[in-house]
Amino acid sequence: MSETSSRQPAFLFDLDGTLIDSVYQHVLAWENALRANGIPLSVWRIHRRIGMSGGLFTNMLLRETGREITPEVVERLSRAHAEAFNKISGQITPLPGARELLAFLDEANIPWTIATSGRMETARPTIENLGVDLDRTPVVTRDQVRFAKPDPDLFLCAAERLGVPIESTIVVGDSIWDILAARRARALAIGVLSGGYGREELERAGAFRVYEDPADLLDHIDEVGGRFPA
Repeated sequence: MSETSSRQPAFLFDLDGTLIDSVYQHVLAWENALRANGIPLSVWRIHRRIGMSGGLFTNMLLRETGREITPEVVERLSRAHAEAFNKISGQITPLPGARELLAFLDEANIPWTIATSGRMETARPTIENLGVDLDRTPVVTRDQVRFAKPDPDLFLCAAERLGVPIESTIVVGDSIWDILAARRARALAIGVLSGGYGREELERAGAFRVYEDPADLLDHIDEVGGRFPA
C-alpha cells in the first residue's frame, strides 16, 4: 500500500440505492416474484428489506406471510426475482454524481470498491453501466461470502481485497442493513438518502454522516477525509 493511501480512508460502497438508482426496480422485481408464486405482500414491506442478502430477505418476508419456508421456495423466489430484475435492468441509471465520485477517488489515489448483497448475475449489468472495470476493481458480491448484510462478511472481504485494515475504511450505503453491517465490521459508515431510508433511521443505525446522494457526498468529501494528496 502506498504512503498516500495509508493516510486516506478507503471507501467501500454498497451498490443498489447508493451508486445506482435501482432500489425500486428491485422492489418491483421481488413483488413480481412473490406474486407469481402466490405470495401477496405489500410493496412497502418489501422495500424495508431491500439491502439484505436474498436468502435472509426471502426468509423474513415469508415469515411475515406465515408460509412454509423451504430451500426450494427460497431458490424459486430468488430465481424469479433475478429474471424479473434482469428484464428491467436496462432502464437503470447511475445516481447523480456516482461516476464523478468514483473518478475523483481514482484521481486522488483513494482506494475504493463495491460490496453488494446482490449476486453477480444481477449486479454485473449495473456495475458495468457505472463504467467500473471488473478486471481492475475487486468487486465483492453475495456469491463470494458465506453471509451477506446485515452480517459484516461483505465489507470484511472488500477491505481484504483492497489490502487495507477494515478500521481504516468508510462504508457508504443507503439502508440500515448497510450501516449495521459496517458497525459489525468495525468500519465507519456514511448513509445516503437515495435508497429511500430516512436520515434519522440511518443515523440511529450508526451512520456518522448522511448525504442526499453520491453528488452530495462528493461535494462534502473533505468532511470525511477525502482529499488530493499534498
